[in-house]
Amino acid sequence: MGHSSVHEEGARPDVRPAAAPGPDRPGRHGRRRARAQRKHRVLRWSATTLAVLILGSAGAGYLYYQHLNGNIRKGERSSGDSKARKAEANAAGQTPLNILLIGSDSRNSDENVKLGGSRDNRGNPPLGDVQMLIHLSADRKSAAMVTIPRDTRVDIPKCTDPDTGKTYPPTTEIINYSLARGGAGCTLATWQNLTGVYIDHWMTIDFSGVVRMADAIGGVSVCVKQNVWDHPTARVPGGSGLKMTAGRHKVQGKEALQWLRTRHAWGSDLMRARAQHMYLNSMIRTLKGQNVFTDTPRLMGLAEAATKSLKVSEEIGSVKELYDLGMQLKSVPPDRITSVTMPNVQDPKNKEHVVPDGANADKLWEMLRDDVSLDKKGKASKGKKTVAATKTPSAPDDEIGVLVQNATATSTLAPVGGRAGTIAEELVQKGFSQASKDATAGLSEDRTVVRYPSADLEGDAQRVAKSLGIPMSSVKKSTEVSGVTLVVGADWRTGTAYPKQSEAKAGDLPGNSDAINGSDTGQCMDVYSVYQW
Repeated sequence: MGHSSVHEEGARPDVRPAAAPGPDRPGRHGRRRARAQRKHRVLRWSATTLAVLILGSAGAGYLYYQHLNGNIRKGERSSGDSKARKAEANAAGQTPLNILLIGSDSRNSDENVKLGGSRDNRGNPPLGDVQMLIHLSADRKSAAMVTIPRDTRVDIPKCTDPDTGKTYPPTTEIINYSLARGGAGCTLATWQNLTGVYIDHWMTIDFSGVVRMADAIGGVSVCVKQNVWDHPTARVPGGSGLKMTAGRHKVQGKEALQWLRTRHAWGSDLMRARAQHMYLNSMIRTLKGQNVFTDTPRLMGLAEAATKSLKVSEEIGSVKELYDLGMQLKSVPPDRITSVTMPNVQDPKNKEHVVPDGANADKLWEMLRDDVSLDKKGKASKGKKTVAATKTPSAPDDEIGVLVQNATATSTLAPVGGRAGTIAEELVQKGFSQASKDATAGLSEDRTVVRYPSADLEGDAQRVAKSLGIPMSSVKKSTEVSGVTLVVGADWRTGTAYPKQSEAKAGDLPGNSDAINGSDTGQCMDVYSVYQW
């Protein structure tokens, strides 16, 4: 990409004979002041030009700003059923920021067919083959990149396509199908239901978008331990076409896309996630090492590529919103960025698929929900301890109506029979004689929650939660219930006392999360022997 067109003052030596100082010829100190003033004018001009081009303050700059805005494609944030709630603010009033990045395999253009092959798939709804949550901590000091492998079997909720109006019923399927069942908003709802993490925004990018962005950045450094060629074999068709010798290489354009799409040569889809994390970590280091925000031509090139390459949820569908988002991400140092893959195990119903690894996956989601940093430099969660109820109940215990629901089912585990009745009986024993079970079947909730419909019942809900040891953070106002409702989730499958929750510690990740630190420049991919040459 181009470099700054502003050259330093004094690059050429002045070979003219010196003239005596006078009214029209300032002396040495005067010339220094003049040069300094000219340099300051240049700096002011550069800053003003940048502001005009990017923020569109006036004139041609405003027209260019409008041009960039016109490049951006937008869509509905959520198009599916989801109950996730935004995290509470910290003491400084800050909340975490969660962005879902989706890589689409769309072949609905000549460019994408040329890059992705599979002409027979042209016109088909795109699948979300890359799905990665970017979590920015509330204090903006750390970040995480979390991938769910595309072949993970999950519960996809009821979704309505915002473009066609078609409604898709809930189903259990691998997660990359969610994009075809209501767009990115359905994928977002699927993630929220699986993780319990509220997702603020989504972004999607297709094959051609990856190529444009890689070219605009100027190349990203990657590494392989052996010569690699991801090509069709007698047993396995397809392949990305990636071919390079062992060692470190800078990839851009089509070769960058090949790196991100390679799966067979790494041995599995799980290893593809690792290669993608390496690429993104390297890209972040590259951008931080470039003088992007003071190099106007480079900044313009990146802005043009980004606005043409990304489709985003409508609430961030402007250059200003994307710029502000980029500046927040830019503030996190690489050694505070952690990339992980959702802990998973083989799907018992299909060995080609995976499912979340129970407690290990839940631990990762808990860290994200509670904004506990994935690297060891952060602080432990402070939101886990049970606190006293803050509102006075509206009635004595024996007059508080409580409906108990069994929502212990997960995408991989059947519900525990009788849980609603067991907990309702426990509440009766504790003096809540109006407690009763709800016979509704098929409910699923990752975490136990006590819901109430209006402010006058908040104290009642808190009293119920306190009697069973449920933390106050799990008491939520909801328009979906008509009275105090205790939903027994998958985190409480046995016993009558809510399990004590250990305090999450920074960096205490599950062993099978394949964590990579963003500052680690020594990462290098192993090549599956069949694809070595």
